[in-house]
Amino acid sequence: MNSKQRVKAALEHKTPDVVPVDFGSTSVTGIHCKVVEALREYYGLDRHPVRVIEPFQMLGEVEPDLQDVMGVDCVAVFGRKDMFNIDETHLHEQITPWGQKVLIAADIDLSTDERGDVYIYAQGDRSYPPSAKMPSGAYFIDAIERQEAVDDNTLDPEDNLEEYEYLSDQDVRYFTDAVNKAYATDKAVVASFGGAGLGDIAFIPGVGLTQPKGVRRIAEWYMSTLMRSDFVYTVFERQTEIAIRNYSQLWEAVGDKVDVVFTCGTDFGTQESQFCSDDTFRELWLPHYKRLNDWIHANTTWKVFKHSCGSIIPILPGLIDSGFDIINPVQINAKDMDSHYLKEHFGDKVTFWGGGVDTQLILPYAKPEEVREHILKQCEILNVNGGFIFNSVHNVQANVPVENVVAMVETIRELRN
Repeated sequence: MNSKQRVKAALEHKTPDVVPVDFGSTSVTGIHCKVVEALREYYGLDRHPVRVIEPFQMLGEVEPDLQDVMGVDCVAVFGRKDMFNIDETHLHEQITPWGQKVLIAADIDLSTDERGDVYIYAQGDRSYPPSAKMPSGAYFIDAIERQEAVDDNTLDPEDNLEEYEYLSDQDVRYFTDAVNKAYATDKAVVASFGGAGLGDIAFIPGVGLTQPKGVRRIAEWYMSTLMRSDFVYTVFERQTEIAIRNYSQLWEAVGDKVDVVFTCGTDFGTQESQFCSDDTFRELWLPHYKRLNDWIHANTTWKVFKHSCGSIIPILPGLIDSGFDIINPVQINAKDMDSHYLKEHFGDKVTFWGGGVDTQLILPYAKPEEVREHILKQCEILNVNGGFIFNSVHNVQANVPVENVVAMVETIRELRN
């Protein structure tokens, strides 16, 4: 099997020739740029500034030579603008606060102020206050909440839809070119078309807007799911309408050259519980998820990728009823998220994209041999009858010891041989 066939087999719940692997195809299955550089150095690959492909989390590009080393079976397609609404087609070299030379969008300046903080400006427009910052000593970026006072008498759902719009011809051409390039490889094409992250708190503060309006504070948004449920429902309804029209355009442009679409990264789980009840999920989210997923399944060949961190067992049946084909990151270290239980009760209904290695306790703190044993156990459980793509539990973070990441890579290679 080649990489595309391997991933497709797993998605069809058939046993592939070897465990399929993903690192870098989405913003939730990546590797911090600091670790990417360390891996390139360890394996003797060409030394050059790592490109930051997702600045919010400072994820580094896993280039084809490193993909080959890691056995990666997937290739990414991202849009031309990042979540700060900054054009990613124009890059420049910058030095990170930790001293790494990187390539990053030209409208992002990683220079620190007198306190050691880095500020990011929506659309690169410095005539407005910053929308995000990297605090001194940090390795990724935090949103700055800029919500004005909320007046329920004048609150308009359109205020929380400002960043969701129909794709321009330029956007469609960009996606088409990117998909064609990805399709020319033998890898599964994973496209992040955007626009369908209903209530994703990464986007609620509006970091790509110079003057965000509406409900833009994270705590206020969570309260709104109960206090302003009609408002939230209307936002989701309209957002889904826009997404379906955009996905229709993209299907006409790229067709079955795309294998998987990453539609939504809204988190429903905490370490110990959930952000909402199953009843609230089924009332507010499920109808809109199902509408979009039903459209995708009726009109395309794409499989639909859903990200949610945390303990999501009570909500997982609802996510499956919504029509999601893939669940990520499979947070095996959260309450009740036992690999055996997940595989036994849901393994024939959904593909687990992640769960290959615990990134909270094992990857950063265990010994390399313990990393190996942990991965072998996870793969033995999750890879039975397909339905599993190896990836870590969310992104590999900046200060993970390189010897542990190498242990992960070498264990994957051992398994695949």
